[in-house]
Amino acid sequence: MRSMTGYGQAAWEKGGARIAVEVRGVNHRFLDVRVSLPRDCQVWEPELRPLVTDGLERGKVDVTISRVGGVGAREIEIDEDLARAAMQGWSRLQQKLNLPGVIDIAFLQSRGDFVRVVDRRADSSDDLPRARKLVKAAMTAFHRARAREGAALQKDMTDRCRRLVDIEKGLRKRCAEIVPELAERMRARLRKLLEGQGVDQQRLLQETAILAERSDVTEELVRLQSHLKRLAALLRQKGSVGKPIDFLLQEIHRELNTIASKSSDVEVTRLTLEGRAEVEKLREQTQNVE
Repeated sequence: MRSMTGYGQAAWEKGGARIAVEVRGVNHRFLDVRVSLPRDCQVWEPELRPLVTDGLERGKVDVTISRVGGVGAREIEIDEDLARAAMQGWSRLQQKLNLPGVIDIAFLQSRGDFVRVVDRRADSSDDLPRARKLVKAAMTAFHRARAREGAALQKDMTDRCRRLVDIEKGLRKRCAEIVPELAERMRARLRKLLEGQGVDQQRLLQETAILAERSDVTEELVRLQSHLKRLAALLRQKGSVGKPIDFLLQEIHRELNTIASKSSDVEVTRLTLEGRAEVEKLREQTQNVE
């Protein structure tokens, strides 16, 4: 069993350059994968997405890949044509106005129009192999986290399934005791009403049979037992089991409701209430099972 929630990360850093991958997963009815990349690395997605979706069947998974700093080199870019034209223009102006002084590089630099610092980033494809390795490492950590939480879910759900089996056995035993008790209670009431007069045994048997038929839950107990066996098998099964477990829990809840509605026995009511509480807890856990 695997959980749909988990977290994984991996990073590489050298000489001020850094590439990092983060993977986060939460529960979702279907598989929804989103890969976020820097603008100049968008072309990576077709190659990286299959590494993310492999082994996933349900859940919302967000993968964030960042690529920052030191990836390229900083360079000084000089507009030589503009600097030459400026130098000539200032020289002509100096001659016309007969101005003193020297027009040199320091003067031109003070204008700030001819020099700029630019980042020369390397081609993003150079970092794709490294990004691929980082995604694989982050996904491995992500799957481990899902497996750890899945194991905890499996243990808790298996314990609750065993409790439901005990409840089903208790219901079966109690329902077998109800018919004789119904007959005895009816007999006692008739004696009290007739005040010592004889009781028609045939009539008593007929009335008891009618009450027993109305409260008979044999079919429901057979289906409940079958559903619980299937639930136990699913909890041991590998792969995506969340949806079939959720459907099966709905059926178990329905059988318990029917049994409760057919019987006015206090013990049956108590057992069905306890069973429905366990089913609700199981359904909450199932929302996080892949």
